[in-house]
Amino acid sequence: MSAPSLQAFQDQVSELLLRHRSLLDVLSKNGQSSASVNRAVVKAITECGCIELHATKQIFESGVSLEQAKENAGTHVHGELCENCREVIAAELGRELFYMSALCNLLGINMDEVIKSESQKCATLGLFNLS
Repeated sequence: MSAPSLQAFQDQVSELLLRHRSLLDVLSKNGQSSASVNRAVVKAITECGCIELHATKQIFESGVSLEQAKENAGTHVHGELCENCREVIAAELGRELFYMSALCNLLGINMDEVIKSESQKCATLGLFNLS
C-alpha cells in the first residue's frame, strides 16, 4: 500500500475531524501533540535509555568545505531507537501531522504547496537557509 499524498491526507483529516473544528481547539491540540513528540524523545533517553544525548558546543571552523563542516557537526544523539520507542515517537509524529493538517484545512492552506514552497526556498537559499 503506497502512502497517500499530502492532499489525500488533508482530505482524510477533514472528513475525520468532527470534534475539533474550532481553530482554537486545533491550535491547542497541535501544541499538545508537539509537546508529546518532545516528551516521547525525552523518555527514550531518560526512561528507556536506547539513545543517549551528548550535547556539546558545535564548533564550525572557518575555511573548511561544506562537506567537512557537515561531517564535523554532531547530532548529539548516540545509539539507536529501540523498536518500542521508534513506534511511540512515530505515532506521536503522526498525531502531530494530523493536527498540522487540520490547521492547514481550517486556514485554507494546501500542505503540498507548503512543502513545494519550502523545498524551493531550501534549493534557492541552500546553506544560507538557517531558519
